[in-house]
Amino acid sequence: MTQALTLFPPTRAAGLERLNNFVPKAGQDYGAGRNFYAPAQDPKAVSALSPYLRSGILSQSEVLHAVLQRHSAKAADRFITEVLWRSYWQGWLALRPGVWDAYQTELRRLFNEVQTQSGLRQRWEAACLGQTGIAPFDDWATELALTGYLHNHARMWFASIWVHTLKLPWQLGADFFLRHLLDGCPASNTLGWKWVAGIQTIGKPYMATEENIAKFTDGAYSAVPDLAQTPANIHAPPHPERQPLWQTGKPDPSLRSALILHEDDLNPLHAIAAVTTLGDNISLTTTASQTPWQNAPHVEAFRKNALSDARHRLAEQIGTAGPCVDGAKDLASWAIKSGIEQLVTADAPVGPTKILLDSYDKQAEGPPLVRVRAPLNAAAWPLATAGFFKFRKHIPDLLEGLDPNT
Repeated sequence: MTQALTLFPPTRAAGLERLNNFVPKAGQDYGAGRNFYAPAQDPKAVSALSPYLRSGILSQSEVLHAVLQRHSAKAADRFITEVLWRSYWQGWLALRPGVWDAYQTELRRLFNEVQTQSGLRQRWEAACLGQTGIAPFDDWATELALTGYLHNHARMWFASIWVHTLKLPWQLGADFFLRHLLDGCPASNTLGWKWVAGIQTIGKPYMATEENIAKFTDGAYSAVPDLAQTPANIHAPPHPERQPLWQTGKPDPSLRSALILHEDDLNPLHAIAAVTTLGDNISLTTTASQTPWQNAPHVEAFRKNALSDARHRLAEQIGTAGPCVDGAKDLASWAIKSGIEQLVTADAPVGPTKILLDSYDKQAEGPPLVRVRAPLNAAAWPLATAGFFKFRKHIPDLLEGLDPNT
């Protein structure tokens, strides 16, 4: 049994408590200590809010607002920047959704290769089980499986060792993270692994070094021999051309509406506010479709229990609870049988939930589906046209437009 749900109770109340405890440290303490490794049991300088942000239990807007109530934007710049990296990655992938599709295609190919190539399977299994003989890497693999969490700096080191030292495909590493991380985000995870591999910022891989690991683990790992000194030679196609963001809309107040709750936004106040009345709700579960393997049980359990918490917490606003489904046909069937004239949902970023919603839109049956985009996403995603440095220039404007209730 893992410690994941004990360390990260899957409720909004637990997320708010963690936020309130962290806010005093979001300025100088975070800036000075954020790069020093810390486990989930004692996160020290970092917030460890990511599982709650990933599922929308807490919104980025309310977290940023809470921090700015206590600190100036300058004092909390490092933390604010880290939160908005999430918006940047989601926006970058939203403008280039083919990157996610290509990752999924490669992952299915590698799934077959792992089954048929004993050498690859043995090296992959050793890495996943923490049996490589590289002490910090093995410890982090074990920690991830036990807690569903890994400090950001450890994620970078781990990914670098996976790709450049162990010479394993980056897609398998990204999948290992998604299957185990409570905060596994398709955008941040996929593009972060590509960055480490040197194919996101082309030709600039991230290399873990013995000195850096020793420094930021306070000497816990003072000797890590045999780390790669040169990056793996990874070929990748150029980034696809940017595409326009998909359409969102406004619900028709005259239609009988139902809310779709999903695992990317479990406190969708902006979607609820867009509808005059909601008589029913239905839930989507899409985590299982993110991998050809099985997700860690704690990932499935966290999202299932967080979904239950949301339904209970929002019951008076979202009406009678319907089933939890994982396919577009079941969604349409329920809506038709229930006499629903309009489905309303919080817009989902690129990933499994969006794929299901897109599939619903393509079928002939079922009432219209209206996606309502959160204001911060609507403002931030179109700005992710190039590198983060260009995006960062817009942060003051994004903070100026924050709505803590979305």
